[in-house]
Amino acid sequence: MSHSGNITFVEHVGEHFRVDVRSAPDRVVLELHGELDLLGTPTLEKAVERVEEGAPAIVVLDLSDLQFIDSAGLRVILTAHEHAQQHDWDLALTHGSEQVQRLFAIAGVGDHLRIVDSPDELLV
Repeated sequence: MSHSGNITFVEHVGEHFRVDVRSAPDRVVLELHGELDLLGTPTLEKAVERVEEGAPAIVVLDLSDLQFIDSAGLRVILTAHEHAQQHDWDLALTHGSEQVQRLFAIAGVGDHLRIVDSPDELLV
């Protein structure tokens, strides 16, 4: 679905999970809403693929409204991180809910991902 203004497109799985994508001059921000589990992972994969086609310099996954993530969702984020390294673009994530942060800690991936306080934070 296309929109005017900052929102480029929206991908969603009913009311379960939604990704709003907005472009800024120096980055693309994917705002994740709801619960990222096995049902929602194809939605995020599709959104990341669409963004990658535009060859962005920076992609930020805004997890501030993400209520839940499971191992399938984590796999999509880690795959996006690998693609960023392979294709010379930067990936950053904002802090998510307590459950999201706990999964990152348990999986031991928090130190490997770039975490920022805000999707609009200056990245250098």
